[in-house]
Amino acid sequence: MFERLKTMLIKEFTQILRDPKMRFVILVVPLVQIIIFGYAVNTDVRHIATALYDLDNSVPSRELAARLQQSGYFDIVERVASAAEIRDLIDHGRVKAAVQINHGFAAVIQAGRTAPVQVIVDGSDPNTARIVLSHAVKIAGRFSDQLLIDREVRRRGAAWQPAQLELQTRTWFNENLESRNYYVPGVMAQMVLIVTMMLSAMSVVREKEIGTMEQIIVTPIRRWEFIVGKMLPFALVGYLNVTMVTTLAVFWFDIPIHGNLLLLGGATGVYLLSTLGFGLFISTISRSQQQAMMSAFMFMFPAMLLSGFAFPVENMPESIQYLTWLNPLRHYLVVIRGVFLKGVGIDVLWPQIAVLAVLGGSILAIAVHRFRKTVA
Repeated sequence: MFERLKTMLIKEFTQILRDPKMRFVILVVPLVQIIIFGYAVNTDVRHIATALYDLDNSVPSRELAARLQQSGYFDIVERVASAAEIRDLIDHGRVKAAVQINHGFAAVIQAGRTAPVQVIVDGSDPNTARIVLSHAVKIAGRFSDQLLIDREVRRRGAAWQPAQLELQTRTWFNENLESRNYYVPGVMAQMVLIVTMMLSAMSVVREKEIGTMEQIIVTPIRRWEFIVGKMLPFALVGYLNVTMVTTLAVFWFDIPIHGNLLLLGGATGVYLLSTLGFGLFISTISRSQQQAMMSAFMFMFPAMLLSGFAFPVENMPESIQYLTWLNPLRHYLVVIRGVFLKGVGIDVLWPQIAVLAVLGGSILAIAVHRFRKTVA
């Protein structure tokens, strides 16, 4: 048995490493993708290109505009003279927001009444629009509070001090709320899924296309030995990708790892059992590499969408939430973020690891059962 597995491993590694394109996919593509996505996947909204339509042009209106500019969230790049200019700027994508201060703004404030200020945002990206509005509301709220304090100081005297509420906040696990710390580990999980599933999905069917399946048929190798022999080289490739990407995440993007690397390695092995199992199953039911590739993509895209990487699983319909339990990427994301950000151990992450083990073992057993030593 061990001799047959050894022979399969040597054959698979030789087949993988002698192909320059395969070496490029294994060694270069994951690093390039993690660098690109590490910079591109960022939900922090700062320096929003903003247009200012100040009809009042008074001291309070200029002070409000200065507060928006100094906050770091709004960059006033255009000062317009009409509402039509705002529409044109937003239509052409030159600004994402506009602030309109109407005539009489200062007079209304001096009279002690509520002065309206209009904030217009580009709602084509609803998430960014909500964040922009949230920042604008906070800045306007602080400006309003300061106006109230100044008015009371003038009325009661400089010695008057308002009662204040001090809100003390504390953020666990990601103190600076850096979205990169949240998304880069998720990108790493997706890269491992893509590379290992694509390689394994084309492995068995490639034997049929290049004509080597006939040689395998006449060998005494068992079905499970063949599948395991196909799986082990790609598992090592997966571990190599995880090691490279983790090193890049820590030393390039300065993402800390608070948890146990041995736990991450063990959970990665169970995760690879699932991704490779799905890939090998696809390979056993496909008739060509093209068909296997398309089938793998049909699995990977829903897996990414239903993983919780971009959209919280809790916000999905209940029936879809149950479906996500069959998605190995969902469970591995919980593990990898738990290790990277929270530093939790097996006592917290064992349910996800157990589900990955069941999924991987089941799909691998189905792949072994489905494989036939035939050329058809």
